[in-house]
Amino acid sequence: MSTDSADNSRSVAIEQLEQFGLSAYAARTFVALTGLGIGTAADISEVSEVPRTRVYDAVDELRERGLVDVQQSSPKKFWAVSAETTCQKFEREMRQRTSLLMASLQELGTAQRKQEQRGVWTVDGQSAVTDRVLEFIGGADDELVYMTVEELLTEDIVEALSEAARRGVTIRLAGVSPDVQDTLHEEIPDAELFDTLWVWSDTPAGRLMMVDGTQTLVSVLVNGRDAVPSDSRSETAIWGAGETNSLVAVLRAIFTWRLENDDLDD
Repeated sequence: MSTDSADNSRSVAIEQLEQFGLSAYAARTFVALTGLGIGTAADISEVSEVPRTRVYDAVDELRERGLVDVQQSSPKKFWAVSAETTCQKFEREMRQRTSLLMASLQELGTAQRKQEQRGVWTVDGQSAVTDRVLEFIGGADDELVYMTVEELLTEDIVEALSEAARRGVTIRLAGVSPDVQDTLHEEIPDAELFDTLWVWSDTPAGRLMMVDGTQTLVSVLVNGRDAVPSDSRSETAIWGAGETNSLVAVLRAIFTWRLENDDLDD
């Protein structure tokens, strides 16, 4: 492994450990120990830029998380658990926290979620828009209409659409290239493909969907086809929910007319 590659791996590991709640010194100490295998406070300080006097505090923090063992020698030696065990520990923590968060939020938000959404809501960023799309697909009961450009039809979207089809949801798709259509037919054999009113790929449009005739979402690529997914403003969308919601009513009428005419053409 090159020096630059190793430095990058260390930086990424430290950053992610901090995201999981470790202090900066604890994260640096753990990464140093992972590279050393076994080390003293002096060894760790030398390779981690953690002051020797703070290594002991960092080790105490890591011991509380079950990530480091100590050999009572002179000087004391420290040993870090394996990468696999570390990740498993954090995965369990994350699942527990996520379950607790979901239960709490569902208890707080159930009543409001059932209320009619009279306004139109905005969401920015490809990741956030994708999350909303996945949420809508996951909640579909009867019919789902989805139009998109090829680069936004990701594996997680295809898997969510496949799962919806397995639940018995009617899937109608448009706006994708012939190659993607072939792939979708393999993944979702029962999906219906229909023609759009315009050349979807020649517009800055991102995605357009309708779920059960009561939820709709429309997005555009802010920088057109040159939009960069990592850019938080690469995609922006509006969505609405409820049978009498204005956005829903307009798009439902458009989709109904388009699909009925498509059926007549067949």
